[in-house]
Amino acid sequence: MRIAFIRKAYTPYGGAERYLSQLMERLSAQGHEVHVFAHRWEDRQPDEAREGKGGPIFHRVPMISSPSFLEALTFALSARRLLQEQEFDVIHSFERTLYQDIYRAGDGCHREWLIQRRKLDPWFKRSTYALNPLHRTLLYLEKRLFQSPRLKKIIANSRRGKEEILRHYAVREEKIEVLYNGVDLENFHPGNIAMYRRSLRKELRIPAEALVILFLGSGFRRKGLRGLIDSLPRVKKEVPQIVLIVAGRDRIEEYRARAQRLGCERNVLFLGPTQRARELYATCDLFALPTIYDPFSNACLEAMATGVPVLTTPMNGVAELIQDRENGFIVRDPMDSIEIGQKVLNFFLSPEKAAIGESARRAALSLGLNSVLNRMVQIYEEFRK
Repeated sequence: MRIAFIRKAYTPYGGAERYLSQLMERLSAQGHEVHVFAHRWEDRQPDEAREGKGGPIFHRVPMISSPSFLEALTFALSARRLLQEQEFDVIHSFERTLYQDIYRAGDGCHREWLIQRRKLDPWFKRSTYALNPLHRTLLYLEKRLFQSPRLKKIIANSRRGKEEILRHYAVREEKIEVLYNGVDLENFHPGNIAMYRRSLRKELRIPAEALVILFLGSGFRRKGLRGLIDSLPRVKKEVPQIVLIVAGRDRIEEYRARAQRLGCERNVLFLGPTQRARELYATCDLFALPTIYDPFSNACLEAMATGVPVLTTPMNGVAELIQDRENGFIVRDPMDSIEIGQKVLNFFLSPEKAAIGESARRAALSLGLNSVLNRMVQIYEEFRK
């Protein structure tokens, strides 16, 4: 089969990009001709340099990079033009685009994100949503996408994601399939704890006996870092040796200053963007992502596969795998630092910490990457019948 994928840009930090890269490699190994349409894709050469080499064939999609609303619109228009010039058995988009057979709604609904974002923004910022050209463009593309007669299947990565699409757009329910993200169970494994924990703590100058929380994700505001930092003074009263590791791409000055004002600057370690996620999961005791909105966090699933309990919110698709206090922790309000702090203490003061971690691993076992990728290949094969 000739299969085309659409993804605006690839970086080694994105969970969706890693998933797509592994999916393309599997399809290429099975003899399918795989094409990727993107504006930028790290380590990929232009299509003419890839012909005959067995790997995915890269097509650069031109776009206007600024302002941001033109970036989204011109990428969608250019991708449609390039795709219409060729024949493909399946076109699978990971973006809000205008010409696709399958759409993976990995970023959720922009309409729903604007609803949830109201929890963060002051009233004067909320009043600009309807006028903001980026929001208007994304909502336009999203509506056109879901109403497209060419769109035959939507992959939602959580039950909540499916419900959001049904609630906001007139889509037939049978067109949507819930397929959770997959995780590499061998790469993210409890055995990594013994392999990496001692060495990385020594490198980061974290005491061996300290209890460590890991926050890993780009977009600190949306993913709830403020509430997590605000919970630290309460946690420190009961657990003096506590360290919060913050890894991911965003500006750190605001959060570093906040930790200083709370007297917790020595308890927070900012690492910036990282490709050492596997080592960091093995180093921490608890993974915390009290997010405002996250369709399905790959980082949470990777932590669970490593045997690390996760603290998150119902607005994260991963929450559908978590039983509170049995294999992780659910906080109802990501802005409530008291609730976050209490959940952290519930874990750190529990005599069942090891059992909770083992339960987290068991919950991830059903989502091995092989089974998820196999299902995607089956979906493509169904298009050929």
